[in-house]
Amino acid sequence: KIALDVFNENLKTPNQIFVRRDDVNVTALDLLNANVRGSITENGIRNNISVGLTYIDSWLGGLGCVPINNLMEDAATAEISRSQLWQWAKHGSRTADGKIITAEYLLKLLDEELAKLEKQLGHQKFAASKYGLAKRYLASQITGKEYSEFLTTLLYDEITSVYNRAKL
Repeated sequence: KIALDVFNENLKTPNQIFVRRDDVNVTALDLLNANVRGSITENGIRNNISVGLTYIDSWLGGLGCVPINNLMEDAATAEISRSQLWQWAKHGSRTADGKIITAEYLLKLLDEELAKLEKQLGHQKFAASKYGLAKRYLASQITGKEYSEFLTTLLYDEITSVYNRAKL
């Protein structure tokens, strides 16, 4: 109810398709341009790794929408995180301070971020989590080598089981 009131007060209608932005001029070339302003930072890399680990852990635990860093995140966020990491490693991108992003560098940061999560959760809660499995899957997806079509498709075997039929 609270969120709906805010939406209704500010947006007024079910959609805003009628809103035209004459102050913005987007060309076909703009849509094809993959260059973005800004730079890659170690903090951004660490955030992508942490988000990827946390989302995969939660998804393997049965949650598809997860609060991470005070934001409600879903598979799309995890896809963006792992895709950016994969692309940066694949193309040898550089951080703002000139560090070349390699598979080894990302795997080192992955270990460090996993250690931070273990410290935050405590050993017992961490041991009961799916973070170890999340690390294995994320590591395979961020090195610039393998790239699965969709992250959750890659994970399905971990949450599905096939049993022998009972003989009646």
